[in-house]
Amino acid sequence: MAWVRLIEYGEASAEVRAVYDDIMTTRRTDWINNFWKALANDPPALRRIWESIKQVMAPGALDPLTKELIYLAVSASNGCAYCISSHGAAAKKQGMTPQMLGELMAIVGMANQTNSLANGYRVPVDERFEKLF
Repeated sequence: MAWVRLIEYGEASAEVRAVYDDIMTTRRTDWINNFWKALANDPPALRRIWESIKQVMAPGALDPLTKELIYLAVSASNGCAYCISSHGAAAKKQGMTPQMLGELMAIVGMANQTNSLANGYRVPVDERFEKLF
């Protein structure tokens, strides 16, 4: 159960409806998902997060599928069931196959394991790697 009331379109303020309308237009959909309905309890946060996600997920150097796969990987690593479901669906819509999901989860698991080992052993970064960035 949500800790906040989910704000439906019909009961939303004009400020919230404007964001909802932009979400539906941008995403070419006729519904608002629960994440946005929860954020609508804080209209400035709703607008700020929506504008940020719109910018980050907009066309750029990375293709839409890659962006969704990255979002899905981070969500899995963070253990966010909602985001795994939301961005898993978006990645599938962008062309993610079951094989791609399997490889992605293998990478997430491996990265978490090797990150923990490197952090636990306090492995110093190789000078050669430092020069690459």
